[in-house]
Amino acid sequence: MPNPQRQLPRRVYPLRLLGMGLGGVVVGMVLWERNASLPAWLCMALISFVWPHVAYQLSHRNSNPYRAEIRNLLVDSALIVALIPLMHFNLLPSVLIITLTMVEKITTGIRGLWVRSLPGMAGAAVISTAFTGFHWSPHTSMPVLIACLPVLVLHTLSVSVVSYRLIRKVSRQNQLLDELRRIDALTGLYGRGHWQEQAEATLRRHHATDEPACLVMLDIDHFKQINDQHGHTVGDEVLRALARIILGNVRATDCAGRYGGDEFAIVLRGMHLDNAMVVAQRIREQVQALQLHDLPQLQLTSSLGVAPADHRHGSLRAWTNAADSELYQAKAAGRNRVSAGAMPALAPVV
Repeated sequence: MPNPQRQLPRRVYPLRLLGMGLGGVVVGMVLWERNASLPAWLCMALISFVWPHVAYQLSHRNSNPYRAEIRNLLVDSALIVALIPLMHFNLLPSVLIITLTMVEKITTGIRGLWVRSLPGMAGAAVISTAFTGFHWSPHTSMPVLIACLPVLVLHTLSVSVVSYRLIRKVSRQNQLLDELRRIDALTGLYGRGHWQEQAEATLRRHHATDEPACLVMLDIDHFKQINDQHGHTVGDEVLRALARIILGNVRATDCAGRYGGDEFAIVLRGMHLDNAMVVAQRIREQVQALQLHDLPQLQLTSSLGVAPADHRHGSLRAWTNAADSELYQAKAAGRNRVSAGAMPALAPVV
């Protein structure tokens, strides 16, 4: 993955090229109006059209491109301001190029860079004035005003495009972080935190509308022995295989998550107990029939507890405890079975 700091010179280069080039056109118009000397034209050309390429090479060839580019950005500001005395402080282009150079410093995202550029700008203005003499002519003619328009339009649009891309990138990163928060990396099911949010919402809806829902808690029988005998890599593969079985048996409206360790939880929304038992039994049967590619001799079984949502469940914890209690009932009855409420634990047909 590219280092954002090393990418800074490449990111700044086109903006510097555009901004200083357009600024050079504006300065050139002012110089043309006042019949400026050849040294003034050479100074404008070097700053506006040569310096952007030199700055890129200086940072690109430096062992620390990021630090070199920060120096270049500070030099940018000083060089831009040095052009203002050459224009005899023509008001609109002077204000325009100072504003745009400040905008460029701010859009880099480097904290305090625009403040650090102020001393260099002030020093450049003093030195440039000392060499050219102080000539005050703030009036802006119509040709110069027209020359400023492309700078206003194109530079503003380019900065907007860069900002838009940055916002999109941050948005994608935020979506990825949210996905990482919601999804368990090992199994692809919901993580415990997000699952709890969805389960609480389902329980609240049940209390408000009497919409049926069932909670299934399940885990792999003797999972610790699998880890101890075959290693955690096999244990992880078992968990992933169980997750695939769960995902293959739930609907898009259901919510399946990894509750912790080898324990999983499924909220079956809008489903009565009899239908939830069918789903749970199907999962149990598919786990029992599962064969791992590398360990076909490994026999897996699971125990499941089912609890329908009830108005006596005042919290998600109460509902979870009810399903957990049924899970332990299934284990106590011999494992590899489904238990639900007053119903007897359903064992596999031999």
